[in-house]
Amino acid sequence: MLNTLSGRFLILTTVFVMLAEVLIFVPSISRFRQDYLEDRLERAQIASLALLADDMIESDLERELLENAGVYNVVLRRDEMRQLVLSSPIPSPITETFDLRDASAPTLIGDALTRLWSPGNEIIRVIGAPVRDAGLLIEITMETGPLRAAMIDYGLRILLLSAVISVLTAVLLFIAVRMVLVTPIKGVIGYMQRYAAAPEDARGIITPKAGVIELREAEEALQKLQTELTHALKQRERLAQLGGAVAKISHDLRNILTSAQLFTDRIEMSEDPLVRRLAPKLVNSITRAVSLCEGTLAFGRAEEPAPTFGRVCLSEIIDDVAESETLVASDVDVEICNTVPLPTMIRCDKEQIFRVIMNLVRNARQAIIATGRNGRITVSMREEENAWWVEVADDGPGLPKKALDNLFTPFQGGARKGGTGLGLAIAAELIKGHGGHLALARTGPEGTVFEICLPKGDGAV
Repeated sequence: MLNTLSGRFLILTTVFVMLAEVLIFVPSISRFRQDYLEDRLERAQIASLALLADDMIESDLERELLENAGVYNVVLRRDEMRQLVLSSPIPSPITETFDLRDASAPTLIGDALTRLWSPGNEIIRVIGAPVRDAGLLIEITMETGPLRAAMIDYGLRILLLSAVISVLTAVLLFIAVRMVLVTPIKGVIGYMQRYAAAPEDARGIITPKAGVIELREAEEALQKLQTELTHALKQRERLAQLGGAVAKISHDLRNILTSAQLFTDRIEMSEDPLVRRLAPKLVNSITRAVSLCEGTLAFGRAEEPAPTFGRVCLSEIIDDVAESETLVASDVDVEICNTVPLPTMIRCDKEQIFRVIMNLVRNARQAIIATGRNGRITVSMREEENAWWVEVADDGPGLPKKALDNLFTPFQGGARKGGTGLGLAIAAELIKGHGGHLALARTGPEGTVFEICLPKGDGAV
């Protein structure tokens, strides 16, 4: 019970209602004491009417009148004259006097609490105003034992009634909480458990139907989360299937390219000057294609292989990229400008850096060709104390919003129609393997600039 929401709510409600009843009890018991004393004053005034009707009454009648009124003496002041109307022997001296005519609420509450905590039977004097203005004041003497007993009896009845009210209120609230909160929450938990058992099944997604605003907001948030997760799981499954297909295709393509590589030896023996000049480029392209297929197979098994570091001439890599791109025929003239000095050496994996720069240059060239006008791509480098910074800049149209929102996300960051978005994702992963990072420096109508950071040490920059 203590570990459930409704059980704790039941207990807290009972406690709070009891506290409220205790706060009500204090002024209530004070009011009861005041009514009790005023009732004795009124009875004493009625008893005194017998003497006013007849100046002489028998002692037995006087004693009976005082017993019925519950007092020992009755003093009535009329016309500024204080007159002892009824009297009887007092068993002990008077200890206190209480004037009810001008008593404030704090005074009445304090007197009531004091009486509850005083177990002795004392004789007190009580002064009040006669009913119906039958004099200036009426004064009585009485004992406090019956008063305290009546106050205790009244208090016990009040506490019992408070307990019944608190329990009844708590039970009603317990039922209401279970209907309004606990049952809908259990429904949400049931949806979550069924969805967790089969997250790919869209039928397990919750349907918001709670009437309480907060619960409905929670259901809507859960529905959104489940929907996105289901789509992500389906996409992951499709990507896994695609990865398997790519691995099979790469395996077969590697075999085909390996066979083609055997024929390049014969092409190199040709006497045609143009063939002899282009043959090394063809050999290098086929070799890189075979390496790419092998890398794709490795990626399908685990992840991109770790780079093999060595001292590499960056200018030669950029020249190879430029020559490879210029072999692709196009109606648009795109100039690839290499501004990196020839002696510049960097520490990297030659094939992986070639793939990174090739991806960036190719993306820039395709963006410029899509505009139908000539353009220029510039590859530059600057050296700092801890890193080399390679910059690939173009004067193309800039990246569209869709590409910016998913820049390095596979299959979502494509900037052109038909693009997969794999190029930038692979490039970023390769640079990350070097301990560096690939970032978009700026883009806009004036062009796009990507920056590659390659650390000089073993740690990441």
